[in-house]
Amino acid sequence: MWSGRSSFTSLVVGVFVVYVVHTCWVMYGIVYTRPCGSDGNCIQPYLARRPKLQLSVYTTTRSNLGAENNVDLVLNVEDFDVESKFERTVNVSVPKKTRNNGTLYAYIFLHHAGILPWHDGKQVHLVSPLTTYMVPKPEEVNLLTGESITQQIEAEKKPPSALDEPVSHWRPRLTLNVMVDDFVFDGASLPADVHRYMKMIQLGKTVHYLPILFIDQLSNRVKDLMVINRSSTELPLTVSYDKISLGRLRFWIHMQDAVYSLQQFGFSEKDADEVKGIFVDTNLYFLALTFFVAAFHLLFDFLAFKNDISFWKKKRSMIGMSTKAVLWRAFSTVVIFLFLLDEQTSLLVLVPAGIGAAIELWKVKKALKMSVVWRGLRPHFQFGTYSESERKTEEYDTQAMKYLSYLLYPLCIGGAVYSLLNVKYKSWYSWLINSFVNGVYAFGFLFMLPQLFVNYKMKSVAHLPWKAFTYKAFNTFIDDVFAFIITMPTSHRLACFRDDVVFLVYLYQRCVAAVATSTVWRARRGRHPRGLGTGTELRPDSEHTTGRHEGTPDIPPAATWGLAS
Repeated sequence: MWSGRSSFTSLVVGVFVVYVVHTCWVMYGIVYTRPCGSDGNCIQPYLARRPKLQLSVYTTTRSNLGAENNVDLVLNVEDFDVESKFERTVNVSVPKKTRNNGTLYAYIFLHHAGILPWHDGKQVHLVSPLTTYMVPKPEEVNLLTGESITQQIEAEKKPPSALDEPVSHWRPRLTLNVMVDDFVFDGASLPADVHRYMKMIQLGKTVHYLPILFIDQLSNRVKDLMVINRSSTELPLTVSYDKISLGRLRFWIHMQDAVYSLQQFGFSEKDADEVKGIFVDTNLYFLALTFFVAAFHLLFDFLAFKNDISFWKKKRSMIGMSTKAVLWRAFSTVVIFLFLLDEQTSLLVLVPAGIGAAIELWKVKKALKMSVVWRGLRPHFQFGTYSESERKTEEYDTQAMKYLSYLLYPLCIGGAVYSLLNVKYKSWYSWLINSFVNGVYAFGFLFMLPQLFVNYKMKSVAHLPWKAFTYKAFNTFIDDVFAFIITMPTSHRLACFRDDVVFLVYLYQRCVAAVATSTVWRARRGRHPRGLGTGTELRPDSEHTTGRHEGTPDIPPAATWGLAS
């Protein structure tokens, strides 16, 4: 009979499997389109007639184009070949309205050669904004030398509220695609995602769809944006074209819709840009692998949080647990969260970091046996008492921290002074948070040494939450993959690999415990051929383990070095 806890975990894993299978089915439905089986209701491709086409790109400050007035032609490709890839850079004149924090749009026409697009009934066109609004990134200065005179003058000219107002930025890239597959659609089951990009015409008794033109908005990255100021009379625009298959076109439409949905739910353009980077900067096959890896990452995250919270919720004794390590983890996760917040990191990274910081603070309350009593509006903190074994653990913990402080504090202080002298920051707060977080990232693994030292002295690793550690170990290696996919600070990326070393050390201690137990077991079996009786019972050493203390479970033999006979 399964326990309630195992049944809940099995239910979660079952739901996860159903989700993965459903996702695979949906993805298959996206990339595969059923062709028309009969001639009665088929829609034929107009490109199969091999028309002579021309590509024209215009710019205007209006989002609705009524006529050919007030438009500027920036690119004209005569004898346009839909099969040929090209990339061209042109200089675009920026109107005064756009320079005064205005907008500018690009109109892309695919029409018959030699005919103006306004006079061609078989033309297709799309509109794309060439500008977007974002809050400019604050300038970084050396905190000791201060701002330069030029920076001071520019800052005095701007009102205080202008520093937080969005300004117009230039999108220097325009990526175009045309679906070139000679695919015959079934009019009765036309895919909704492609339908909105299709324009149909009647030629005789046959219905044809005109060339499907697509603008790849995922290629517009925040890192490429340029601030438009009043002196920007001309700006470069790189127009690139490549053909696209029907399956990839449908997939890209769904991805752009997903990014747009994120922005509708409150994600900023910078947050959505991190998702764009996953699609644009990654190989398509590697992207499919990333989807599965991300799904498993979510599963292991949930199971790790569940088991970690369950372990600490039942924890009544701190025997064998390093209180200093718990305090350090709480401090480091809060510092990392504030650092990611200061760096305006993507919500994809920021939200999990915030949840982790809240959980670590709750662990501190449990580790210190802290309770809050409210007397009116004034909170009073009460701390529980420690047993003799807990005081022994605290003694080992303090001893480890004493040795560690000789190495750690000079390194952290030296790094902070070096960064103050040689690195530019937005403010003193930014320098303080960066100094803390660099210490956490660079030397944070050293604060795991007290727990390793306690494990060595207690001759046991049974007091650790091994289920949560196992799930976190899987996620650590998954994070190594995401470290190269999602944009994040370099120090945060290196910390992912640092965590690998920490888990490997814990696993080594676990293996040593298992080998020691197995050796003693075989020796005792040799002394007692008929097996272990009550006089030679295999059990944890009460002086070194948490197995016989109130509030903690019995320690499995494979998790302890200490054996008593």
